[in-house]
Amino acid sequence: MTAHHAPGPDASGGSTPADRTLTAEQHAEYERLRRAAGVRHRRLRGAGASVLLVLALVLAPLAVVAAWVQDTVSDTDRYVQTVAPLASDPAVQEAVTDRLTARVVANLDVEAITDSLGQALADAGAPPRVVEGAQALTGPLRSAATTVVHRTVSGVITSDAFQQVWEGSNRRAHAAVLAMLTGEGQGALGATGDTVQLNLGPVVDQVRERLVDAGFERAAAIPDTDRTITLFRTEKLDRAQDAMLLLNVVGTWLPVLTVLLAALAVLTAVRHRLMLLITALGTAATMGLLLVALAVVRRVYLDSVPGSALPPDAAAAIFDTFLGFLRDSTRTLLVVGLLTAIAAYLYGPGRIARGVRRTADRGATAVGRALGRTGLSTGTTGRRVAEHRGWITGVVIGAGALTLVLWNHPTVGAVVLVLALVLVVLAAVAVYAALAFGPGAGEERGAPA
Repeated sequence: MTAHHAPGPDASGGSTPADRTLTAEQHAEYERLRRAAGVRHRRLRGAGASVLLVLALVLAPLAVVAAWVQDTVSDTDRYVQTVAPLASDPAVQEAVTDRLTARVVANLDVEAITDSLGQALADAGAPPRVVEGAQALTGPLRSAATTVVHRTVSGVITSDAFQQVWEGSNRRAHAAVLAMLTGEGQGALGATGDTVQLNLGPVVDQVRERLVDAGFERAAAIPDTDRTITLFRTEKLDRAQDAMLLLNVVGTWLPVLTVLLAALAVLTAVRHRLMLLITALGTAATMGLLLVALAVVRRVYLDSVPGSALPPDAAAAIFDTFLGFLRDSTRTLLVVGLLTAIAAYLYGPGRIARGVRRTADRGATAVGRALGRTGLSTGTTGRRVAEHRGWITGVVIGAGALTLVLWNHPTVGAVVLVLALVLVVLAAVAVYAALAFGPGAGEERGAPA
């Protein structure tokens, strides 16, 4: 085997012959070195893509949590929208009503009332048995007072006015919530030691005012010091605050960095489609693990809150409300990952993938042929669409992905809606391309790629 080279200078400054040849052994060595260089290049690309993929999958759960912290804490409207349902949750309403009722009744000195009644009867010369009977009224009087106070408090808590007060207080206290997560300051939601507490001061003031108007003058003595309900109790609050502060700082850029790492992993890989499939499945798997972690954290939280501080159903409502957006976002990303993996597989050489594409093309061709019999035809434009089906398909899928990126808090329903629209547009493009070839589209051309 020979190889010819263009004339060039030799060692003495002259020219080498144009027909200089390589021996079979030299050519074999050249091919071996070229293959080795190609293998090293592919290995380097594969290693780089693997490192980028691992980084993206490790950061993906943190990016979701960071986005939740940034969105829920830093956006006042979003925060108020998140906590507003708590005001109308029956479990939370009952817990607040019971807590305020107990505090009001504790400030009603029923024993003093019965003592005064007994003394008045004794001074009036009532028989000893009647005087002693007055003391027995302590229990019924306390029960009656509890019933009246509970009814009054419940009327306040279940009213529209309470929901308005709740939302207004949370909006004004938004800065205090941020301070709680960073371990600084107090407000409607604050941290003290190892506890996270909700301040019900405005509600206490309203209940106190209504009780005084109803004739319970001693309700005016309800103290201003004990106006909180403990939501969380944990010995690791300081660590959690540090983690939340860090996530809040990187909340804007960590999701962007994660997406860039995933995109670079796909672009760097030798086989782009396969890496896209692996990245999508890995993202779905990490989101599944995050959902499991949230379920475990929920169980730990419910076990850590004593029943005396907050009933289990109220604690569950609070947890589910605060972490609802995080859970919904995780589910959405899980579905997006699975759909992306399915799309990447369907574009591959697998037997099932080829069968699905073949069936879709035959269906589009059949519809185009049927419409062509009615006289419809897309002519030259349809032929151009058929020639550029691949590019058009990519643009449509990209537009669907961009729609989800720009969607404000997309849900699983939003993903399904965008997917349905993309499929409808792709089907319409296929039929439009098939119409260019008339009624005999199936015989005049092969199935579109």
